[in-house]
Amino acid sequence: MFPPATEKQVRDMGWQGLDIILVTGDAWIDAPHIGAAVIANVLMDAGYRVGIIAQPDMSGSEDITRLGEPGLFWGVTAGCMDSMVANYTANKKKRQQDDLTPGGRNNLRPDRAAIAYTNLIRRYFKNTRPIVLGGMEASLRRISHYDFWTDKVRRSVLFDAKADILVYGMGEKTVLEIAENLRLGKELTHIRGICYISGQKPEDFIELPPHARVRTDKEIFRQMFETFYGHTDPIKASGLCQMQDTRYLVCNPPQKPLSSAELDRVHELDFKRETHPVHADQGVVRALETIRFSVISHRGCFGECHFCAITAHQGKTVISRSQASIVREVRNLTRYPQFKGIISDVGGPTANMYAMECRRKAEKGACGNRRCVGEKTCPELPVNHAPQVELLGKLRQIPGIRHVFIGSGIRHDLILADSASGRAYLEALISHHISGQLKIAPEHSRDHILALMGKPRIEETRKFLSLFARTNRRLNLRRYLTCYFIAAYPGATAADMQAAREFARRELGFIPEQAQIFTPAPATVATLMYYTEKTFPGDHPLFVEKHPKRREKQKQILVGRQKGDTPK
Repeated sequence: MFPPATEKQVRDMGWQGLDIILVTGDAWIDAPHIGAAVIANVLMDAGYRVGIIAQPDMSGSEDITRLGEPGLFWGVTAGCMDSMVANYTANKKKRQQDDLTPGGRNNLRPDRAAIAYTNLIRRYFKNTRPIVLGGMEASLRRISHYDFWTDKVRRSVLFDAKADILVYGMGEKTVLEIAENLRLGKELTHIRGICYISGQKPEDFIELPPHARVRTDKEIFRQMFETFYGHTDPIKASGLCQMQDTRYLVCNPPQKPLSSAELDRVHELDFKRETHPVHADQGVVRALETIRFSVISHRGCFGECHFCAITAHQGKTVISRSQASIVREVRNLTRYPQFKGIISDVGGPTANMYAMECRRKAEKGACGNRRCVGEKTCPELPVNHAPQVELLGKLRQIPGIRHVFIGSGIRHDLILADSASGRAYLEALISHHISGQLKIAPEHSRDHILALMGKPRIEETRKFLSLFARTNRRLNLRRYLTCYFIAAYPGATAADMQAAREFARRELGFIPEQAQIFTPAPATVATLMYYTEKTFPGDHPLFVEKHPKRREKQKQILVGRQKGDTPK
C-alpha cells in the first residue's frame, strides 16, 4: 500500500493519526531505489503508521500541516541527491530539469532542502516531536564540510537545520531503533549511525578539530577530514565529536550493515513501482521510467573512487542479495501490466561487484594501509564473476523475460583480474546483457590524474579494450563501449584534457560524449583536494582549475569538434 499523503487517505486506512511523517525533496516514487520509500516501507512493515509529504510548498502552511503532527518523529530528507547538486550544474548555473519532479521542471526542490524543510516544520509546529534528518544530503554534510556553492566551510547541517537527530548512511536499522526507542520513551544517544548535539564530549570518542579552526585553516581541515575518512568503516570506526559552537556534534560509530537476508527482506517488500497518486495530475516523473523495472542486486562499493560519495554514505562493504531473492523479484515484475519483458538493469553502484567481498574486511574491517582496487587489485580480494554469470543465466530463463540488461557501469579492471570467470562474464554481457553498448568509466588517460582519482592505470583500460575487441570478433558480434570522463578534476590541466581527447580518438575510436565537469560534492577526497589544492594522501601542492570558464573549456577540449576530426 502507498503511505498516505492526505488526511482523507489517513482516514481511509482506518488510522486515527500518524506515528511518523516523512518529508522529501523528491516526488514520491514507491520503489526500492528511493531512500525515503525504502524507509517508509520498512517502518510500515514493522507496524508503524507512516505518512508522507513530498516536495511541500514552501510559501505557506497548507502542505506541511495537512497530515497534522506525528506521534513519534518527523523524518526529513532532501531526496536522493544533495539538493545543491540537484539544483545547480558544476559551474553553478541553475538546472532547468529535474527527473525526480513531476513534469520535469526544476521548481519544487528548495536549495539546502534539509534546512529549509526543518525550518518549515518549526514555523508551524512549535515544540514539536523530534526532527530526524536523513538521506544523502545529511550523510555528506554531517560534519564541518567544504561547500562549493559558497566557497566556504560550513558547519554540520544538523546545527544549521536545528534538527534533533541526524541519521547517516543506509538508515533502515537506525530508523527502526529510533522509532522503537521513542515509542518506549527511551534515550537515543546510544544508537549507531546517528549524530546528535551535546554539551559534553562523550568518553572514548575521538575529538576532531573544532569548526572555528577548520573553517579558516586548510591544513587543520585536511587533518580533520583524514580522521573522519578513516572512521567510516562499521567494524573499526570509533565515535567522533567536534565542537561546532559552544556545543559538540557527536557522531556515533557507523551502523552495522544489513545481512544478505535482511537486504533480501527489504527488497521484497510491497513496493508499487509507481508514483504516489498525489502526483497523478502533476506530470510524468521521468526517473520512474529508468528504475521501474530495474533490480538492485547489491549495495556498497569497494572501488573507493575519490570523487564518489558512496564511501561516506553506503560504505566500502558490498552486501549482496541472494540469487533466490533476485529471481523472486524478477518473477514478480513479470506480473505488472506495464511490463514488456525487459529488465533495464541488474546491478548496484558497480554492477560486477555482485557477490564479491573480502572475508577479512567483513570480520576485521577495511584495511587502513591498502585498497581493494585502484592502481592494482588486492590479491586478497576474491574476484569471481561466476555467481553473477549464474544469476544472469537464471534470470534469462524466467518465463516472460525477453531481455535482462546491465545498465549500471562496470569495473573493467575486475574483469581483467578474474582469470577464472572474467572472460565468461564479458562474453555473457556482450552476448545477452547490453543493448549494443557497454558502460565503462576510464575517467581520464593520464596516470597521474588517475592516481588522484583512485582509478586503475590507463594500461588496464588498454588491456580491456583489446579483450573487448577480441571477444567481439570471437562471438562475431558488433558491440561498442560508452566511456565516461571527468573534466577539470583536481590536478588536471588543459594539456591533460587534450591528452585524454587524443587517447579517446586514437584508442577508443571516437570523441567522448559522456563527459562531466567535476562537481565538488561534500565529504569526498576529491573535494578535499579541490579546496586545499593539495594531494591526498600526502600533502603536495596541486594545480586545481577553479575558474568557471576554464573549467568549461576543459570539457570542450575533450568533447568539442576540432580541426581534423572525422565526421560521424
